[in-house]
Amino acid sequence: MEGSLEERLRLIEARLAALEFVLSSAPAPAPAPAPPVPVRPLAPPVPAAVRPAAAKERRAGPGLEEVLGGRVLGWLGGAAVVLGVVFFLVMAVSRGWIDKPTRVALAFTGSALLLAGALWLYERKGQTQAALAAAAAALASLYASLIVGTAVYGLIPDAAGFAVAGLVGAVGAAIAVRWRSQVVGGIGILGALLAPVLVDAGASTTSLVFMAIALSAAVAVLVWQRWPWLAFASFVVSMPQLLGWMNDEYDGREFHHHILLILAVLVVYWALYLVAALAYELRVGAEKLSAASALLLFADVLLVSGSGWAVLHGAGRKAEATAWVLALAVGHVGVGLATLRGRVSRQTGELLIALGIALSAVGFALALDGPALVTGWAIHAALLAWLGARTQDERATVGAAVFLLLAIGHVLLQEAPPRALSSGLDHTARGLVAIAVVVVTAGFAARVAQGKVLQTREPFAIVAAAAAVYLVSVAIVDLSGATRATGATQTSQLLLSAFWSATGLAAIVLGLLRNRQRVRLGGLTLLGIAVVKVFLYDLKTLGSIYRVGSFIALGLLLIAGAFAYQRVQREVHE
Repeated sequence: MEGSLEERLRLIEARLAALEFVLSSAPAPAPAPAPPVPVRPLAPPVPAAVRPAAAKERRAGPGLEEVLGGRVLGWLGGAAVVLGVVFFLVMAVSRGWIDKPTRVALAFTGSALLLAGALWLYERKGQTQAALAAAAAALASLYASLIVGTAVYGLIPDAAGFAVAGLVGAVGAAIAVRWRSQVVGGIGILGALLAPVLVDAGASTTSLVFMAIALSAAVAVLVWQRWPWLAFASFVVSMPQLLGWMNDEYDGREFHHHILLILAVLVVYWALYLVAALAYELRVGAEKLSAASALLLFADVLLVSGSGWAVLHGAGRKAEATAWVLALAVGHVGVGLATLRGRVSRQTGELLIALGIALSAVGFALALDGPALVTGWAIHAALLAWLGARTQDERATVGAAVFLLLAIGHVLLQEAPPRALSSGLDHTARGLVAIAVVVVTAGFAARVAQGKVLQTREPFAIVAAAAAVYLVSVAIVDLSGATRATGATQTSQLLLSAFWSATGLAAIVLGLLRNRQRVRLGGLTLLGIAVVKVFLYDLKTLGSIYRVGSFIALGLLLIAGAFAYQRVQREVHE
């Protein structure tokens, strides 16, 4: 039983061994194929503008928290530091804690350390509003300390004060250029321009020279950094000091070297302001003139021309004062013509030419009187009208109209006022010549004037026609014996009414024949004026026989005008 059991076990082992051999020698079954991976369609590309990464990179600007935390806190801290320095100086003075030199030294030291900290913070930590605020506060504190040390305590001489102010201004300008900070530049540069006031040096020649150097530096920074506000701000700061120096130097009792020095200084400052405006426009290269440069050029003209004229006129040199204005006019026109050919915007040259022409008008008014002045302004009008026609610039045409209006205004106010229609002229030749000049100028402008503002030449033609009627009317009254002493004569008024009526009728007929509506309307206007004069003035003032003649002549002319209208209208319809 046991033997059989052992045999059976051996048999099972043998079979298992045989089966294991068979399995080990058979080829391995092929792996089952992997299930197919489904192919998904490609999604359309996401535009760069809406990708999350690009959206995170784009920033709309500083938020409220950044403004409050990064900027407001920094500038409030800077203001607090400046006020703290000022309060310290005031408190130290009032309580006598330390002597004056120590107070000033501590103020300078603290301000310098604050500036050094601002430089370290900016250069090591990057451009931050805290560094800008600290630098601005340090510069302001240095100037405040300089004021106390010079004007208040008198510890620092004027020369040393100028040196310190120049050094602070130079450091401020250098920091402003490196950091491109307009606030720091404004404090440093404008503070240097205010140095004579800060050190209480008065209006001395040394102060003026220092201010000229500071102004030159301001012009350099203006051009380099393209800060348009700096030019006009420098003018506002330096102009009162220049006027104060002139007031101290000027002695109007005699013409001596002080006046020549004043004029020379005015020329230097005029050139500095002019260079500031032109250099900035050249640096920017814009097609339009900036508002800051335009304001600077206007202010420069007013300051230099007005100051020089006042000095010379006060010294009794009226001819030299007028020559000063005319010389500046020529200078502006020359510079303007030169800039038109350069790389500066054309508007800059045009503004300089316009300023020169305006100055020449003032100079003519100062130098001339009577028909000569009218002729001078009329020449301006004629030249501008011709220039507008050549360049197709309507502004020149408008300028011609302005000068013509000036000439007409002078004629009506001085040479041939409207009362000349009743009492004649005070000076017959001067009055008639002045009116004739207006007639010729308006007629010339009517032939050549062009422009968008004045769409046609008719406005000048209307002025020429009205001036011609006025010329003949005044001549009739004056040659008929009317004077201011005797008043109007009946003959002159009768002839005047007849002339207006006849001229109005002639204009109506001419307008009808040539189909010129404006000529007809002008004739009707003059005829209407004649009717009003006859019914309101002649009826009241003329004697019986003159009154009869006036009414009969007017009536006949009115009938003739009505007949002419009806005749021409009939011919047109036929």
